[in-house]
This record gives sequence, structure tokens and C-alpha cells, in this order.
Amino acid sequence: MNATPRSDDLTRDLYQDEYTHDFVNRWDELINWKGRWESEGGFFQDLLRQYGAVQVLDAACGTGFHTVMLARDGFKTTGADGSPEMVRKAKENAERAGIPDLPVVEAEWTSMSQSFPDQKFDAIMLLGNAFTHLFEEADRKKALDEFYKLLSDDGILIIDHRNYDALMDKNYANRHQHYYLGEDVNAYPEELGENFVRMRYEYGDGSSYHLTLCPIRQNYVTELMRDAGFQNIRRYGDFKAEYSFYDPDFIIQVGTK
Repeated sequence: MNATPRSDDLTRDLYQDEYTHDFVNRWDELINWKGRWESEGGFFQDLLRQYGAVQVLDAACGTGFHTVMLARDGFKTTGADGSPEMVRKAKENAERAGIPDLPVVEAEWTSMSQSFPDQKFDAIMLLGNAFTHLFEEADRKKALDEFYKLLSDDGILIIDHRNYDALMDKNYANRHQHYYLGEDVNAYPEELGENFVRMRYEYGDGSSYHLTLCPIRQNYVTELMRDAGFQNIRRYGDFKAEYSFYDPDFIIQVGTK
């Protein structure tokens, strides 16, 4: 078992170390692409079409699930991720899906506009609880500023994150109904500190991996988005517009430029 991270370690890009080659190669077992697509029920396609979005940046594409699936559904998607291992796997998945030319690049959120100097997007998606890899508020604000720059007028930003309010305030209960649908994988918090949560991902063969994340709350994310200039911010709990504050596993927040 890895040691509990020291407070000074939390300022590093821990995900670069934690998304190992082996873990990334097994990430799709955790997601279960078919199950995830069915559980979403077209939520993101409907949302993107509602706002007239065509050019979409999947800014934390991971192994390429949304980048690939939305491209198949007619959206002009670009994938980006800060982990070179994730970029490698996303390209493999795109080629396997018959879209070998799908653009997927390694890019950091705090300097994202440098990776796309001449592009604007109708929508930027930051999914998979990815925003909680940032532990410094200054980095979160910088990332949101970069996304704002890259959006076209009236473009939208979509951020999802685990329901950390429920994790911090209530007994934790992840029903695994929407996000991590692997049949032989369990994800749960192994350690919880004042400013971090250490998630354990346990596979049926006994292997396990960890991610260290920052437990950011719903209202805090909304205020950060508002401070960055985003308007008309709407929240969804497990893809539903009406939800009880502590009930959903995941929260999705949508704001317009």
C-alpha cells in the first residue's frame, strides 16, 4: 500500500505518477464503455445539441470514451489529456473504433490555449471527475480561464465531479449505477483527509491502483465557474436536473460563456 501523501506532495501532478501503464490499460474495464453509454442515455449528445455545439474539446479524454463515442455520433471532437499514458490509450481506442485520424493530444489545462492557438470550440467537456486532480485554487482558476478563452461566443463548459459533499458529510455509498460500471471492479475511498481523498480501484484478480484527488464541493465549483465569467450555470445529479443534494454519485455542472 502506498504511503499517505504529504501536504507538499499534493501540489505536484500526482496523476502523472498514478496513471501507470498497467492502470491505464485496465481503465476501460472500470468504465465499461457499453454500460456507460447506456447509463448516460444520450445525456451529453442532447445537451450539446441543445446548445448547438458541433466542435467539442474533450479536455480530460482519458482512454477516449467520449471523444470516440461523440465523434461516432456526428460531433467534431478533439481529445486532450495531461497523462501521456491516457493519450496513448485513447489513440489506440480511436484506431480500434475505425477513427484513426481522430485528434488526441497531450495538453495541460493551465496552458490549454497554447495547445490550440488557432482554434475555438463550441463546447469543452471536463469529465470523469478530472477537475479534482487540481489541488491548488490558483490552478483551478487558471484552467477555467484557459477554457473560457478557447470557447466560442455562447460556448459551454461541462464539468463533472464526484459528489464530495456526500463523501465528506455523510456515510459514503457509491451505487456504481452510472460511471464505473465494470462488473469485476470496485472503487471506494481508502483514505480521507482535510484536503485529499485517496481512491482505491480494486479488480477481481486482486490487483489494485490508487488516485489521489481533491474533494471539491458543489457550491465551490459553481462559484469558481461564475468567477471565471461563466453564466447560467446549471447542475445535474447523475444526469437528472432535479436531485436531492446528497443523493447522486456524480454532479454535472454546465455554464455558458
